Formats: sequence, C-alpha cells, structure tokens
Amino acid sequence: MTEPDHASLHDGVVAAVRNMIFDGELIGGQRVPEKLICDTLSISRTPLREALKVLASEGLLALLPNRGARVIRLAVEDVDDMFPVMGALEALAGELVCAKISDAQIDEIRSIHYKMAAHHKNGDLGGYFKLNQQIHAGIMAAAGNKTLGDLYVSLSGRIRMARYRANFSQQRWDQAMTEHEKILDALAKRNSAQLTKMLRKHLKNTCDTAKSVIKSGGTRE
Repeated sequence: MTEPDHASLHDGVVAAVRNMIFDGELIGGQRVPEKLICDTLSISRTPLREALKVLASEGLLALLPNRGARVIRLAVEDVDDMFPVMGALEALAGELVCAKISDAQIDEIRSIHYKMAAHHKNGDLGGYFKLNQQIHAGIMAAAGNKTLGDLYVSLSGRIRMARYRANFSQQRWDQAMTEHEKILDALAKRNSAQLTKMLRKHLKNTCDTAKSVIKSGGTRE
C-alpha cells in the first residue's frame, strides 16, 4: 500500500469512529467494540488502534492498559470546566481575526455558512455539525495566532462532543443557527466587539444546553 493510501485509510477510520461517538452509536463509558468496528469498516485491528490513539489525544477516548479503549463519559462538571476556557479562546480569536482576515477567507466562511444553513433546513444534524466546526476552526485559523490555535485544538475534541449533544435540542439548534447568522454578519463587517460578544453568547448558550442534555441522559428533545 502506498503512503497516500495509508493516510487516506487512517483519516477515514478516525472520522468514522469519531462520527460513531458524536452520533451516539458509541456512548460515554462504553468500551470500544474493536472487532465489530473492524468488521463494519472492513479493516484490520492495526488502523483501528492507530485511530483510537488519535481520538484519545482529542479527549474522546481513554486508552486502557490492555490496548483497548473506552469512550469518555462527559459530565456536567467537565462542561463547566471546559467551556469558560474555550469561551476565552474564541473571544480572543474574535478580537484578533477582524484585523487579519482577508476578503477571500470571509467569502469561504460565508459559503460554508450557507451550506450549513441548508443542512439545518433539511434536518441533517450530522452535515450541519461538520460545517459548523469548519466555521469555528476557520475563524480560529484566520486569527493567525499559532499559540491560540494550538490551545484551541487541545480542547476541541471534547468541546465538539458537548456541542453536538447541545444540538440534540431542536430549540437550541434553531437558536444556534440564528446566532451563526449574527456571527457571520459581525465577521463580514469586521466588527470585533460584536463578533466577540456573539461568540461568547453562542458558546454560553451551547454550554447551558449541553449540561441540560447530559442531565437528561443525552436524548433528543
């Protein structure tokens, strides 16, 4: 197998297992069923275990001494710990990005936003969520601060898990879409004060809803 093929396989396995976690096919506290996943994806144990290491580094899994893995169980306390830190990071990105982002980068984020809106309209949570994360990552990247970006990546896995669960609430999902409209508007106007305000509000509302969903057992409302 050539290196590009190996890289493609690796990325595909990581994405597939990550989606199983986000979609609730693998739930918090559950041991990862390696044989079942290998059979489902038609892969050997080696690429799966490589993928599990990546997902552990993202904070989604805990590796066990016998080389297995368990899905992290997200608690209310975890959300309370993580979200204020992520809020500070995204607020700083909002301050920096308006002075640095190019017209082309704004156009790219706007394009992603409209595609995301179509997924929301069609009730496609998975498609919406993937593009939602691209927008947040795009704003962070356009801020042009490597240290900030590294800190963001270190938190992003478990934050994504909480954000995804927050959108289990249809009311919160609709609200989040409205908030993203305002985030895009502030970004397009390069209004750093408004962008920072909206990013903080967006994350605070997500935090509150994620905690409610966790307390309710993680089911859709």
